Amino acid sequence: AVRVARTFKALSDPTRVRILGAILNEEQCVHDLCETLQLEQSTVSHQLRVLRDRDLVKHRRDGRHIYYSLDDEHVRSLLESALEHVGHASQRGPRS
Repeated sequence: AVRVARTFKALSDPTRVRILGAILNEEQCVHDLCETLQLEQSTVSHQLRVLRDRDLVKHRRDGRHIYYSLDDEHVRSLLESALEHVGHASQRGPRS
């Protein structure tokens, strides 16, 4: 239960969700993530460290660059399910 709660806590930060969304379909290096998301390198690096520590992303080094991607298909499924749920909930409108 603790590991599940830690995973959802990692996903509770909008910046981390934006990073995951940016690498949903293809790996990206930190520099590209900074440009895509209009964030400082220190911010992106810090958030990637949190995601890496929770086994949500993996990385590979290619020369001076480090490329990040989703850790596995479970992370992709979790993120896609959350996005689908939010879209479905917004179509229903506010609850009374």
